[in-house]
Amino acid sequence: MLPDFSRHVNRLFAPVALLPSGWAFGVLLEIGDDGFFSAVTPGSSADGAVLLSGAVVPGMPNVHSHGFQRALAGRTERRVAGRSDSFWTWRESMYKLAEHVDPEQFEAITTLAYIEMLKAGFTSVGEFHYLHHGPGGKPYERRTELSERVIASAKAAGIGLTLLPVLYCYSDFSGHPPTPRQKRFVISVDAYAALWRDLVPLVAGDAQLRLGGAAHSLRAVGRAELTALVSAVSERDRSAHLHIHVSEQRVEVDACRVAYGMSPIEYLADATDLNSRWSLIHATHATRDELEKVAKCGAVIGVSPTTEGNLGDGIFQAALFLERNGVFGIASDSNVSIDVAEELRWLEYTQRLSKHRRTVLVSKEIPSVGEFLYRNALIGGARSLGRPIGAFERGARADIVVLDDFTTIDQYIFNAGRFAVRDVMVGGRWVVREHRHEAEEEARLAFQHALSTLTR
Repeated sequence: MLPDFSRHVNRLFAPVALLPSGWAFGVLLEIGDDGFFSAVTPGSSADGAVLLSGAVVPGMPNVHSHGFQRALAGRTERRVAGRSDSFWTWRESMYKLAEHVDPEQFEAITTLAYIEMLKAGFTSVGEFHYLHHGPGGKPYERRTELSERVIASAKAAGIGLTLLPVLYCYSDFSGHPPTPRQKRFVISVDAYAALWRDLVPLVAGDAQLRLGGAAHSLRAVGRAELTALVSAVSERDRSAHLHIHVSEQRVEVDACRVAYGMSPIEYLADATDLNSRWSLIHATHATRDELEKVAKCGAVIGVSPTTEGNLGDGIFQAALFLERNGVFGIASDSNVSIDVAEELRWLEYTQRLSKHRRTVLVSKEIPSVGEFLYRNALIGGARSLGRPIGAFERGARADIVVLDDFTTIDQYIFNAGRFAVRDVMVGGRWVVREHRHEAEEEARLAFQHALSTLTR
């Protein structure tokens, strides 16, 4: 029998569910026709409700993704003779992909990435979207062409989306002109403001869609461009969230100090009002003082241990940041791996490796590493994406992940991983049932076709 992908369910009963206050038993989850929780009541009976079997947790926000980079997964792991491999050499492979991918291929790759996110327990995604133009930088007839493809992919998969169009002006600090391989990314401040304006009606009125803003990095924008970005976004939505890559590589940190006499996060805080609207992606080489500054202002740090490990970025000082009550979210970033549990597992494991001890990321109130990480990543993810998600509470989006029977949160993160994710609901609609997404077979064929044409 095929799994049931019912369009909507109004009453669910979870024998055990993870609430903002911790685990609760006998939880009745009531969902309005709008896809939001109308009531969440622990200690209830299952009468008249659909019974969920297994531990039930809120769907995880994915705070940072480059969907099209899924096409590179497993294809950049061979050393070229005579060359020292690094983030910067990997970037050349990414540029080559970006040079050739067309809108249909881009959408096919992104759609499958989003389906894989859902099957792994991510129910919303922040797409850090910087591929704006056609090959050679030639504008599309509609400046929103590739942004529309992101939206189409999210709708086809059924995942919640915060679209983050990216401002990208320069190739390096101090306003170095972009390289030929960056021409598809480059956009002027005025063109960016126009793009943002054109995207507003495309996301309006859809509870699954949100629009934010992003600067690629401090290499790619200067102080004036950063100020203009914040103004362009805030003029239309003062609550829209803002993202930026920062302090990912030591080379970047050193170059910023040479150019401006400050580290990237110091410069960012000096150039703009760093507050809880901001998400700083990676912050791998942030100093103790910088982490304290970020924690104090309420900005989110988005981490992706799988990508950071794959690219040799370094180890984020998560323990130090959390000691200062910092807020973090997790991300699949380059999508070399798509697995909620793996990101959280390796966030803890990198701390163990650097500190030579176990059970690092916990608190007195939450001694379980898995629960501590999951609950904190939900909070940070919801803040980063600027949507009412990541919690079982009235008024939040009904995004639900059902784990297989007898799977605890620690078993999920440290053992079973994505294989424990059995059912996934987004906005009151089942999108994964019994480990299966209804559109995955068609999407996988389209993805494989896209790869075959890209690699000819």
